[in-house]
Amino acid sequence: MAQTTTAVREPRQHDTREAVLFGGVYGSVLACSMVAALTQYGETSRASRRYDALWLLVTALASALAHGYAHYIAEREPHRRWDALHTLADEWPLVTAVLPTVLLLAGAGWGWWPPKGVEYVAFALNIVLLFTLGLVTARWSRRTWPVALLIGAVDALLGVVVVIANAIIK
Repeated sequence: MAQTTTAVREPRQHDTREAVLFGGVYGSVLACSMVAALTQYGETSRASRRYDALWLLVTALASALAHGYAHYIAEREPHRRWDALHTLADEWPLVTAVLPTVLLLAGAGWGWWPPKGVEYVAFALNIVLLFTLGLVTARWSRRTWPVALLIGAVDALLGVVVVIANAIIK
C-alpha cells in the first residue's frame, strides 16, 4: 500500500529589510495622512492633540492587524498553531513608524510644546523618515549613492504629496 504524505510548507518568511521598508513607508505615509485628516478643521487645543495621537495609534494598530491578517489568509496552505500571531507580529515596522508622530502629537497634548502648528513639524518629520528609509534600504541593496539618494527622494515625495493634497483640500 502506497503511503502519501503532504508536506506542510513553511509560510513565506518576509525579509526583515523588506518588512522595515514596507512597514516604515506605509506607517510614515499613514502618519502624514492621519495628521492631515485630523487637523483639517483647525483644532489645535492640547486635548485635540492628545485625541489625534490616540487616533493615529489606533489606526496604525488596526492597519497592522488588517495587513497581517491579509497576509495570513492569502497564504492558502495549512498553518501551524501560532502562525497567525507570528504573521501579525511581523507588522511591527508599520506601528513603529508612526510612534515618533504619536509622541510629537501627545507631547503637544501634554504641554511639552505648543499644540498649534505641530502638524507641520509632523509632516517634516515623516518626510525625513521616508527619505531616510529609502536611502538606507537602497544602500542595504548595494545601490550606488546617487541611486540611493534618488530612491530616498522618491520615497520622501510620497509625504510631500500628502502635504500638498492637505494644502489643496483645506
